[in-house]
Amino acid sequence: MTEAKGNTRTAYEQIRQAIVEGRYLPGQRLIEQRIAKEFELSRTPVRESLRMLEAEGLVHSEPNRGAVVRSVSVEELADLYALRALLESFAAELAAARITDEDLARIDEGIALFEESIGIAAGGTLEGVRALSEANRLIHGAIIHAARHERLAQLLARTVDVPLVFQAFRQFDRSEMERSHLFHRLIRDAIAAHEGARAARLMSEHVLQGRDVLIARIQAHPQGAEHLFASRPT
Repeated sequence: MTEAKGNTRTAYEQIRQAIVEGRYLPGQRLIEQRIAKEFELSRTPVRESLRMLEAEGLVHSEPNRGAVVRSVSVEELADLYALRALLESFAAELAAARITDEDLARIDEGIALFEESIGIAAGGTLEGVRALSEANRLIHGAIIHAARHERLAQLLARTVDVPLVFQAFRQFDRSEMERSHLFHRLIRDAIAAHEGARAARLMSEHVLQGRDVLIARIQAHPQGAEHLFASRPT
């Protein structure tokens, strides 16, 4: 990898993490010069990274403002989760028909990591939420891989809103984390038993659980959706 590409990858990962974890808030302008100074990079890799993040859907360009962290309304949040539930339930159904022993081992690895992370995440630390979010990514990624449907995987990559998933885990209390863990195990067992319809129903309910938690927290707080990103564990 050339130095320029390396700098772009570094800038992309740092800016993306700041968005996902809420250090750059929805609606916030992403000024190249300031970001370059913050991460001690030149402006070129920052500019290229912002283009990549725009293609990913985390950033959008506004007239006279430039790059801005994308905001999501309650209605958009509900629509995103409804679409994700449809797509991931289809992935679970396909996985039940196409699962291999290697796929199942990857799912089990993610489930074990998720269970280990609950205790840390329940303490409200950023480290714990990161661990839980990563374990969740491994589980869902393994199921999508097991579906062996490239176009579906591409659609899900665009549909799963990573900052919203991360903020959902921030809002979860321990009982909600354990409920999510239970769903993972039930979905895994349905896939392993080649029960596609059951796996699909469980996955849909699991995804919509995250939606319901986020919407409930938004509606209960006077700051609305901004509250999700403003309340940050350390």
